[in-house]
Amino acid sequence: MTTQGPNIVYVFADQWRAQATGYAGNPDVRTPNIDRLAAESVNLTHAVAGCSVCCPSRASLLTGQYPLTHGVFVNDVHLSADAVSLGKVFANAGYDTAYIGKWHLDGRGRSAYIPPESRQGFDYWKILECAHDYNHSTYYAGDSDEKRLWEGYDAMAQTRDAQAYIRNHASGKPFLLMLSWGPPHAPYGTAPPEYRAMYSPDAIHLRPNVPPARQAAAREWLAGYYAHCSALDACVGELWTALKEAGIEDDTLFIFTSDHGDMLGSHGAEKKQQPWEESIRIPMLIHYPRGFGRAGKALDARIDIPDVVPTLLGLCGLSIPASVEGLDFADYLHGGLDPSDGAALLSCPHPFGQWSPAQGGREYRGLRTERYTYVRSLDGPWLLYDNEADPYQLDNLVGRPAYAKRQAALDAQLTARLDAQGDEFLPGMTYIERWGYPVDETGTVPFEW
Repeated sequence: MTTQGPNIVYVFADQWRAQATGYAGNPDVRTPNIDRLAAESVNLTHAVAGCSVCCPSRASLLTGQYPLTHGVFVNDVHLSADAVSLGKVFANAGYDTAYIGKWHLDGRGRSAYIPPESRQGFDYWKILECAHDYNHSTYYAGDSDEKRLWEGYDAMAQTRDAQAYIRNHASGKPFLLMLSWGPPHAPYGTAPPEYRAMYSPDAIHLRPNVPPARQAAAREWLAGYYAHCSALDACVGELWTALKEAGIEDDTLFIFTSDHGDMLGSHGAEKKQQPWEESIRIPMLIHYPRGFGRAGKALDARIDIPDVVPTLLGLCGLSIPASVEGLDFADYLHGGLDPSDGAALLSCPHPFGQWSPAQGGREYRGLRTERYTYVRSLDGPWLLYDNEADPYQLDNLVGRPAYAKRQAALDAQLTARLDAQGDEFLPGMTYIERWGYPVDETGTVPFEW
């Protein structure tokens, strides 16, 4: 049992959308361990990745800032070594700190060694910048620049390493352990064979917003995606068992979540960076028996990735740095009021890659409220959905006379949020030029594997 504050085991997958768990009502995907965890956790049913793409989300997770503040609003750029970040704050508070898995915040080559000054306060270090070769996955350990190989399917090997860390740190100082898995991000067909065998494309139920032209591909993608999810579900079960066997489950904040979602054919789209539910909504479970008990409860506040830093600090009774822009939901999790205005901010400061303008992508800002999604592009109002009446977002209400007052109110609320953050909502290339990032013809920062 810890004496200075709860331990934190923060587990997040890459591109796991909120709709892909059994406890969320998905009839296809098998996640029995996560479903049991949900039954004993606080389930944040409407958690959001407001800037739903890898590096921006991860930089916001570590700093509690929005992308235009920390500057990582595109992939494959460097998060400043001077950032006031999660690992540094907890280390300064007396915690041991550890990070295992995918980093994707160094921006100097996806297989390059990351020097100590760029590790944002994490002492135990088994990391690769970014790779999705899950069955031949490399990493660097500690201060060695020798490239090593995870045994087998990397998420399982990383989980075993996290279990060992838990056992070795079960007494003494509290610890912050972050475990960052690469799956269920593509390539989808690369989970261990026993998990791939669990899913047939022909048996997959598609969301009604997958158009006919994409349905065959979507079934193939989802069969592989769900196989990854089930493999990771087994890993969640192993981590939970490790906490129990170490005798520290009650005193540990055990969090399961993701960095953003995955379109997987919905609205005819792929991957992320887009304002629809499949891209922005993420699972988020917080298991903390000492603080919340074991009876599961569902809370529907729109907690966003920048809110994680202040909320974890609040739950641990630690001061929140002045640099943090996110909100502290700790009191809300204990039964208090929602500290937000009821909405999460959605943003794409600079569209790139599969969301480049050539592929139909655009800059946007928007809000996800309790009921509505409202999104504005540089050309003006773009999307308005009543998510209660239209959960698959098939009916865009922008410009409808019956919704004119609602649209105007949401637009005013969005403007107020942008003004409060100093977000001028300029063309993406303006921000690229301000930060001096090189981009190719798709708006993507070039990178080396």
